[in-house]
Amino acid sequence: MRNKVPKNGELQLAGGLTDVPGILVGNAEDERGRTGCTVILCPKGAVPGVDIRGGAPGTQLTDAIRPGTTTDVVEAILLTGGSYFGLAASDGVMYWLAEQGIGYMTEAGPLPTVPAAVIFDIVFSKGARRPDGQMGYAACVAANAGPVAEGSVGAGAGATVGKIYGRPMKGGIGTSSWTIPGGPTVAALAVVNALGDIWDRGRIVAGALRPDNSFVNQTRAMMEGEIPPAMHLRGTTIAVIATTARLTKAEASRVATLAHDGMARAISPVHIQSDGDTVFCMATGSDTSGLTGDFAVTAVGTAAAIVLEKAIVRGVQMAYKGYAKTESK
Repeated sequence: MRNKVPKNGELQLAGGLTDVPGILVGNAEDERGRTGCTVILCPKGAVPGVDIRGGAPGTQLTDAIRPGTTTDVVEAILLTGGSYFGLAASDGVMYWLAEQGIGYMTEAGPLPTVPAAVIFDIVFSKGARRPDGQMGYAACVAANAGPVAEGSVGAGAGATVGKIYGRPMKGGIGTSSWTIPGGPTVAALAVVNALGDIWDRGRIVAGALRPDNSFVNQTRAMMEGEIPPAMHLRGTTIAVIATTARLTKAEASRVATLAHDGMARAISPVHIQSDGDTVFCMATGSDTSGLTGDFAVTAVGTAAAIVLEKAIVRGVQMAYKGYAKTESK
C-alpha cells in the first residue's frame, strides 16, 4: 500500500487490512452466496480493544477483552452473517487455530481467543445455510496476507443497507489503510449492513430507494416526520481496526471508540436501538517509531476513523462494482 500526497486537501487512501504485517484475512460463503463469514487472523497475537455503540449487538467474548480483564491477546476476530446463529462459526476458527498450536497454552493444549460479532442478514439470505463451524474453518484455510476481497463476499455476502424506509440496496465488505508518516500503519475492514444510508462527501451513495429508484434520504424523511411504509429495523455494521501501533488494551479500546466517528460520518442514521454496531481493534505492536501513550491513541484513533469511513463507502461501492448513483443532502 502506498499513501498518496493529499490533493486539494483530500487524503488519497488505498490498501487494506493486510497492510498491517501479521494480519491475514479469509472469507467463506454459502454456496449461493447469500451469507458467510470473514476471519481476521493474527497468529502471533494482537492486543485487543472493542467498542459497541449499537443497541442490539450480537457478540461473543467482548467482555473478556475489556480493560481490567486477564485476556490481553487475541489470535483472531470473527465477523459473520447469520445473526446469533452465525456465532457457531467461531468453533471452526478455534479448532483451526488449535490445530496450528496457536492460543494460550494450557495443560489441555492451546486455547485460542476469538471474539466475534454478527450482522442480521437472515431475512435477506432467504434460508441459505447459516455460518457454522465448517464455514469458519474454511475461512481460516482461505486466510492470507494478499489483497482483501471486497463487496458481496464473506460476512458481507448477504449484507444490505437502507432498511428503515423504502427498498434496500446491497452492502458488503470494504477495506482501507493509511500509514502515518514515520509512524504506525492503521487499517480498517468493515462489513456494511447498515439500517441507515451510506454517505460519501455529503452525498448518498447507497441506501433506501423509492419505487422510481431515487434515494429516500432516510435522515431527512425521519426529521420531516415521514412514516415508513414497512420498518425493517434490524441491521448492523461491524468492523476491525488493525494497527502496528504499540497500545495497551485500554488504549486499543479507545482507538475503537474513536473509529466510530468514521462510522457516524459514513452512515446516517447510525447507532440506533436496532443496530448492533461494533468496532474491534487489533494492535500488533510492531511499530518502531516510539509513538506511544496519549498522542499515539489520538493519532491512531483519528486515522482509524478516516480509514473506517473509507472502508464503509468502499463496501457498498464494491458490491455494485463502482455503482455511482448519488444524491446531495
